[in-house]
Amino acid sequence: MANAATGADVSPKTRSEKTFRPNLRFDLMTAICAIILVTFIMVAIFANVLAPHGFAQIDLHARKAPPILFGGSFKHILGTDELGRDILSRIFYGLRTSLLIALGASAISLALGTVLGLFAAFGRGFADMLIRVAVDFQASMPFLIIALAVLAFFGDNLWLFMALLGLYGWERYARLVRTMAGLELERGYVAALKRNGAGTGRIAFLHVLPNILSVVLVNLTIVLPEILLQESALSFLGLGIQPPLVSLGSMVGAGRDYVMTEWWIAILPGIVIFILSLSISLIGDYLRDVLDPTLH
Repeated sequence: MANAATGADVSPKTRSEKTFRPNLRFDLMTAICAIILVTFIMVAIFANVLAPHGFAQIDLHARKAPPILFGGSFKHILGTDELGRDILSRIFYGLRTSLLIALGASAISLALGTVLGLFAAFGRGFADMLIRVAVDFQASMPFLIIALAVLAFFGDNLWLFMALLGLYGWERYARLVRTMAGLELERGYVAALKRNGAGTGRIAFLHVLPNILSVVLVNLTIVLPEILLQESALSFLGLGIQPPLVSLGSMVGAGRDYVMTEWWIAILPGIVIFILSLSISLIGDYLRDVLDPTLH
């Protein structure tokens, strides 16, 4: 009674609540995916050191050279494209660009959706209604069509492209955070914090958000591969990354005219996109199983 009267106990956990401890189990497939993801990230970071050639270096004497396992040479292990550019080097640099765009856009999407979700949960009333309308509007609109229209009107720019992709998936974060934060607001520690004079911003970002952060991070692993695929699709259509820059999607797009003859130009970067997206998705499934207390 003394604690309730003074508001001293502002902890989100009470005696009647079970303390959630993640079930950190070993999973071979997840471990393999984590190794692949870390390897890809390291390759992207040190692409300028690991790449045997420049990503735009042209060798006309080695045009359309096949990979080494199909009659090629050690000079170009994964072959070359129609201009004699080394495929392995371009994959390294393309991986850097694709990951940079995907991570940057995911950060924008996460931040925007989380803030709006918290604002809707705490604001209620007209603010909540307005955000829910924006969420429904975003969810109902075909993102690819909107992106094509924006890029066709404003032109191609790396930072504009990243910001545009950052608008993808924010409504999922907003809807998820609004629901989870609404459940947190019904718990006793929020009332105790209010009685102690804590402001709305402090409660939202220092107490409620940390309690739902695990669910938000799991959602990140779902949206991130989708943003990566959206970048690849737009670059494939010629409205994403433009030369001299290179991304995995632009490599696939550049090689589509040669897929029946020089298949390695498009297929090899496509395989990297597939492996990267699959690895992130499987890691996300593992994190969901580990961090979701309702599954234990």
